Amino acid sequence: MKRKFTTIVAALFALLMFTGSEALAAIHQDVQIFTSANQDNQITPKSIEDAFESLGLSVAGNNDMNIPFSKRFGKLHYKIYNLAMFSNTDLTFKLLKKYPQFGALTPLTMSIWQDKNGNINIATLTFYGMARAAKIPANDHDLRAYAALVQKALKKAMPNGHFKKLYYKPSHKGASLQVNFSANVAIEDDESIDDYIDDFEAEFEGEMEPLGFLFPNYTNIQEEIFDDKDYHEYDFYHTYSICKFDVIYPVSKFHPEAGAWAPCSFYIYKKKDENRMYMGFLGVENWITTLNIHDKASIDALKKAQEMIKKILQEQTE
Repeated sequence: MKRKFTTIVAALFALLMFTGSEALAAIHQDVQIFTSANQDNQITPKSIEDAFESLGLSVAGNNDMNIPFSKRFGKLHYKIYNLAMFSNTDLTFKLLKKYPQFGALTPLTMSIWQDKNGNINIATLTFYGMARAAKIPANDHDLRAYAALVQKALKKAMPNGHFKKLYYKPSHKGASLQVNFSANVAIEDDESIDDYIDDFEAEFEGEMEPLGFLFPNYTNIQEEIFDDKDYHEYDFYHTYSICKFDVIYPVSKFHPEAGAWAPCSFYIYKKKDENRMYMGFLGVENWITTLNIHDKASIDALKKAQEMIKKILQEQTE
C-alpha cells in the first residue's frame, strides 16, 4: 500500500512539474484581466502608462482606439478603449538571445478599457500564455521575471485593483500556434544586406498598407537593443506591431481583453552565420482558443486578416 501511495504522489508531482503539457495548458489562463473601481476617473490610460514606465516597462505606444473607431464605425463599445505596447529592454535582450522566436511577443501588448460599471480594466498575457505562445520553457527565470514585472506594474497602476476570475477553457492543447516563414537570402554583387532587408520590408509594407493594415510600432532590435549590449550575432532583427481596425473593432465588442494579443507582433531576422532569414507571428487561433471567441463576425475578421498576411509573405518568400 505504501509503495502504491508513493507512486501516486510521484505521478501527481510529475504532472504538476511537466510544464508545457496539455494538462498544464488546460489549467491555466493565457490572458489575465486586472480591474479596479474608477468612479472618480483618477486612473487613466496615461496614469497606467506612467506606472509602467516607472518600473522600466517602456510604452512604445498607447493608442486611443475610440478616435479611429468613431470616425470609421460611428458606434463605440466603451467609453475608454486603448491598445498599448510595452517592453523591458534588459529582459527582452536576455529572452531574444536565448529564444529568437520571442520576437512574436516583442513588444508585449495590453488593452485598457472602462466597462459599463465605471471600472477600469487592463488585459495582458499571463506567464503561461507567454511561455506557450513563444515556445519558451516554463521554468525560464527571465520569462518568469518578465511576467512578475508586468504584475508589479499592474498593481502599481491600480493599487486597489484585483485580478478577475476567468472561466475560459483554452482549446489550444498547449500548441504555440505561431505562423512561421523562412526564405533563402541571396545578395547581389552590388547589394548590401541592409539594401536587401530594406527592399524586402518596403515591399511588405507596400502590400500590407493598401489592405488596411497599420504599423503602430517598428523596432530595429539589432540597433536599439543588440548593438547597445555589444551583441552582434545578427545581420538584422526587426519587429513590427501590426493592427487592423476591421479586426480589433468587432472582436473588442465582446472581448476587449483581446488587446493582450494585439497589436500583433511580427519578427524578421537573419543570423550572420546563416543564409536564411526567419519570420513569424502569433496566429489568430491564439485569440480564438484562449478567449473562447465564438461569434462569426470576430472569427471571420481574424482569419481573413491572417490569410492576407500569409499570402503576402508566401508570395515574397517563394
